[in-house]
Amino acid sequence: MESSYPSQLLDKAVGELAKLPGVGRKTALRLALYMLRQTTEDVDKLATALSELRHDIKYCRICHNISDEDVCPICSDKHRDASTVCVVENIRDVMAVENTQQYNGLYHVLGGIISPMDGIGPSDLEIDTLVERVKAGGVKEVILALSSTMEGDTTNFYISRKLAGENVKVSVIARGISVGDELEYTDEVTLGRAILNRITLGNEK
Repeated sequence: MESSYPSQLLDKAVGELAKLPGVGRKTALRLALYMLRQTTEDVDKLATALSELRHDIKYCRICHNISDEDVCPICSDKHRDASTVCVVENIRDVMAVENTQQYNGLYHVLGGIISPMDGIGPSDLEIDTLVERVKAGGVKEVILALSSTMEGDTTNFYISRKLAGENVKVSVIARGISVGDELEYTDEVTLGRAILNRITLGNEK
């Protein structure tokens, strides 16, 4: 199929931009044409920022959050409560909880949730490293702050079973969040109240 664009370079740029989530070819064309109206310096800055993001970003060796260093700013903050670990699905959920300003503990990013339909099992997630953190000592409570979906509940149950033999309190954020809602789209007030009013799963020692 021949390109309807006057330039193969434009066609190539549109094709790459259209690979972004939520971006169709019309939006991709608008973005590409916008880039052409910018200075080469500004476009180079964007290209460099994206390239550095992909090549130079690190993942915290403790919680698996993104970081510029081996240990992220949250894990290295001595003022945070290291005895409490909030388990979340992804990096966006860390940002969502942080925006509530109601939580002062540490995090553990799973990198997803158990979803057999998508071929994602426990071994694909950072669950074993969570268990290792708890076994290392110092963690008194694990808060499961996963989306209130079937997959989220399945992951909650699996983690609670994995931690059943450990001397740690396992709690789930209160269901102020509607069932089926994704955590990142929940408003700060509702999410903050859910964190404060979390419930225990029955693994408390």
